[in-house]
Amino acid sequence: MDCGDGPILILAGAGSGKTRVLTHRIAYLIEHHKVAPETILAVTFTNKASQEMRERVSQLLRLPLAPPHSSKGLWIGTFHSICTRILRADAERLGFSRQFSIYDSEDQMALLRRVLEEMQIPGEQLAPAYARYCISRAKNGLRSAQDYASTATLPKHEIIAQVYERYQRKLAENNAMDFDDLLLYPLELFRRYPEVLAHYQNRFNNFLVDEFQDTNRVQYYWLKALAGSSRGCSRNLFVVGDDDQSIYRWRGADLRNILEFEADYPDCKIFRLEQNYRSTRNILEAAHSVIVNNKMRMEKKLWTEREAGERVQVLAAASGYHEAQIVFDKISSEFSYNGDGRNYSRSFRDFAVLYRTNVQSRLLEEVFRRHGIPYTIVGGLRFYERKEVKDILAYLRVVANPADSVSLLRIINYPLRGIGDVTIKKMEQYAREQKLTLFEALGRASAVGALSASLREKVAAVHAFINKYVNLKSALSLPELCNALVDETGIIPLLKKEAAQERIDNIRELLDAIGAFARETPGATIEGFLELVALITDYDQWDDKGNAVTLMTLHSAKGLEFPVVFITGLEEGLFPLLRQEDADSDLEEERRLFYVGATRAKEKLYLAYACERARFGNEASAALPSRFLEELASDFIEQAHVRRARFQEPEPMPEPDTIMPVYEDESQEVGMIRAGRWVLHHSFGRGRILSVEGKGEKMKVTVDFEDLGQKKIVVKYGNLRLI
Repeated sequence: MDCGDGPILILAGAGSGKTRVLTHRIAYLIEHHKVAPETILAVTFTNKASQEMRERVSQLLRLPLAPPHSSKGLWIGTFHSICTRILRADAERLGFSRQFSIYDSEDQMALLRRVLEEMQIPGEQLAPAYARYCISRAKNGLRSAQDYASTATLPKHEIIAQVYERYQRKLAENNAMDFDDLLLYPLELFRRYPEVLAHYQNRFNNFLVDEFQDTNRVQYYWLKALAGSSRGCSRNLFVVGDDDQSIYRWRGADLRNILEFEADYPDCKIFRLEQNYRSTRNILEAAHSVIVNNKMRMEKKLWTEREAGERVQVLAAASGYHEAQIVFDKISSEFSYNGDGRNYSRSFRDFAVLYRTNVQSRLLEEVFRRHGIPYTIVGGLRFYERKEVKDILAYLRVVANPADSVSLLRIINYPLRGIGDVTIKKMEQYAREQKLTLFEALGRASAVGALSASLREKVAAVHAFINKYVNLKSALSLPELCNALVDETGIIPLLKKEAAQERIDNIRELLDAIGAFARETPGATIEGFLELVALITDYDQWDDKGNAVTLMTLHSAKGLEFPVVFITGLEEGLFPLLRQEDADSDLEEERRLFYVGATRAKEKLYLAYACERARFGNEASAALPSRFLEELASDFIEQAHVRRARFQEPEPMPEPDTIMPVYEDESQEVGMIRAGRWVLHHSFGRGRILSVEGKGEKMKVTVDFEDLGQKKIVVKYGNLRLI
């Protein structure tokens, strides 16, 4: 693709082949302009996308590319992975070691709970989840704790500023960064050390960015720093995006980046890719008739050479459960059979059911299980978030970074070693007094007079165990080290006694993943594997090969496509889902979210709403159809009035419907109580189930409550409500 040098903006509509544009641009630069691969930096938003881009470029050039972390060759990766790579090289300049930990949301919450406890701030005054939200928004807006404090107008904001400051200090003490820090610290590095910035500016001459509309301000400033904004720099910034698909404002994405790109680079060239290769004309026209109601957008209209196809069907249901039943009915109608009862028209993987909020999946799951429909949920409890997996990862993280007290506290008494909360608090106090990390304090347990001799011995044993593997890191291969560590913890024999075979299998799967990583990565290290795990997204873990209906939120669906798509819950107050403040911009983002969902469909699109729906555990109440349904151009839709006067809720679950083809059940879990479900407790509040043990009256669940952390509850007596 030859469009010259300098800043270039490609407005690539849904299904217009933006990945092809990026890969051909890279291949063209290398093959025809003789640009050295190591001078090219390409940035994406998911690991799968970066891997796909790497493979396509390799195929186009008919050459193998250097491994992702090689010092040679082009750099292709996510913003977070590339920023982490930069930080691993120069973290010491910012006061971190190269082995710094990357804290996920659960780790952040654990650290914030400790901060609030130390500051004696009760959860009723400031919930950890809200503190995390405010701090993340501040970081995305390039606001430090001091900046936050200087603009605080309410006492609550002043408290958050203090929490923010202590939270950052605690992260540094733990030699850890959260996801926002991974983006912020490279900018800090460039600001404080111009020679570091010059190094990367001299190395890279061409910058390519996928999904540019999803960048936040920090990412954009990072790109501008590297590519340069003055004419003395390379300024070869090639960005591809679609303002109509900007749906991540809630996590910091800034639509101004794409809308004002021309103002930042007045000499930029703009190209529009408006031919859609995915959807039928009726689907595109219907989607366009909604998105044109947005004022904050760049003018464009998708077109296709494909057939008109079937009209978009609007399905009116009596209730939320009835809506789920209608979805099942429509899926059933898509299958046709010959004389031997086998289906030849569709596969379950052809279908995606999209919804605005995660809780909407419950009724769909119930109906699908009733009828034996295999399904998979994108955005449920991820493999690396399962308790037993997190436990092993916590051991590895402490071995990689002994200063990581969040991980150390997770495993200091697991398996049970007789080290209780009182002992831990005494060790933490000793560490503060002596200005030591918690791990260092464990190594000096013999000097802690507040502990009995037996407790000092138990604490010292934990230090000796971890330290043994710290010292073995350079002597053993990564798989050898991890297998030996897991064996010596005794966790698997413990789980065998609990008859927790699924959890044992998950640990073995983790060890298999470590082995695969070591085989594919020369010089594989614990730090490298932990970094890979930390940066995995829901989309990266989605299995598109399994034969199951996909259930996911509209946000998770971005970048995917399916022959048949259902968008459910199209009711005012649910979709669009609006807050009181900033309602106009919220509405435009919700409209873009509808557009994204509609343009996932290749052949058929169904839009469903319920005339009444139960929400937040309340009785069902009347619901109004979404305004987006009113905005649809009537020429491209078909109203299917399938509601009933009063839809009866189902009888007890029957055997699976025998008219459907028999497939191996590929659903994620069975039963209403399962890992990943959100629950509400009258005292503990909202939380997510991490693991389930036992059956019937003996069933217990471990729940991670947003404000109180993990608690084990007997289901029979726990009064948990699924939400």
